[in-house]
Amino acid sequence: MIQILKMAFRDLGRNRRRSFFSALAVAIGLALLILMASVIEGEMGSAIESAIQLQSGHIQIRSSTYDENKSSLKWEDLVANPDEIVTQIAAFDQVKAVTPRLYASGFLSSGTQSAGARITGIDPLSPASAPYREGVILGSYLSSDDRDALLIGKPMAEKLSLKVGDSVGLSLNTADGDVQEETFTVKGIYTTNTYGFDSATVFLPLAKAQAVTRTENHASTIFVLLKDTAQTDAVVKALHVSNLQIKTWKDLNALFVDYEAMAQSYIAIFYMIILAISASVIINTLIMSVYERTREIGILSAIGMRGGRIMMLFLAESSMLAIGGVFMGLIFGVLGTLYFNVNGFYIGNMGLSGMVITDTIYAKLTMDNLVSLTIMTFVVTMLAGLYPAVMASRMQPVAALRAEK
Repeated sequence: MIQILKMAFRDLGRNRRRSFFSALAVAIGLALLILMASVIEGEMGSAIESAIQLQSGHIQIRSSTYDENKSSLKWEDLVANPDEIVTQIAAFDQVKAVTPRLYASGFLSSGTQSAGARITGIDPLSPASAPYREGVILGSYLSSDDRDALLIGKPMAEKLSLKVGDSVGLSLNTADGDVQEETFTVKGIYTTNTYGFDSATVFLPLAKAQAVTRTENHASTIFVLLKDTAQTDAVVKALHVSNLQIKTWKDLNALFVDYEAMAQSYIAIFYMIILAISASVIINTLIMSVYERTREIGILSAIGMRGGRIMMLFLAESSMLAIGGVFMGLIFGVLGTLYFNVNGFYIGNMGLSGMVITDTIYAKLTMDNLVSLTIMTFVVTMLAGLYPAVMASRMQPVAALRAEK
């Protein structure tokens, strides 16, 4: 076996440039696979994490008749006495934060400009509101006793040409079906680096939102964050609430879950295309080597080398190309992933409704992806060398010796 390996190494050295570029093709293929997998992992992970933290939570408890698309404020569509339910859920060890929230449809107007908005009443002191508090870039954050202040996203502020301290008109629906109009002051401007969310969401203190919409002591939902996403189902089973519906983050992000499944299917196709290109380069390299060494193969057969050993010789060459390509590919792929893990790449507003996707995607490399893609690339490269190896092993000595040099 040692002799076979020495011969394979010598044969690859005969045309070093071709051998190097063949291994480089494998390396580029593996690096692309690692980078694609890392970007998808990072995008999917950050998107679902953003959706949970900003919009859906791990669990929401609502009235059985509540329709999120309509943001209904009728009392029968809201959760009555939400503080009692909050106290009950807060006792669970798995719960990180629980808070009532109120949603209403409305629009902001400033001068001749106006924009639709989703008005969200929040408890400013709740840990669940941390992303908005930490996201304030201008002005200051809300306090529970604010009565004429609101918090708007950076895209909304730019669209309406608003700055901290400006007055803005707010019109929104109320529980009795009327439209309430009030003037508020922009207390702060925030960003969560999620354009779709920031451009449409306006925050008010919960007490003020309830007063304006005439929904005192009612909430649209009880928003629950857990310490671990994996505990969602266990907490849902332990909850006992009557005449209310319980929604998990999967229910509330159904569009994203479907999109993720579809994206994985397309990514698998891209994987196969990249591997097929890399394999074709290896096949071409070894077939060229077979034709160039036809007389040599004939001599080896004539002096007693069996077809199986000749096949092993070419498979050894294929394995060396695979090892060299995989080694370089790991270096390129990991370095590329580290770069995009630190710097990311900006995608801006993708225009996908119903999904919360951050403006910048950061690559995330997992050991599972790294190992599986490395093994996959090595196996495909080895299989690519199988056809040339079989072709060489089946050459007849007499015909091979008659081949022209």
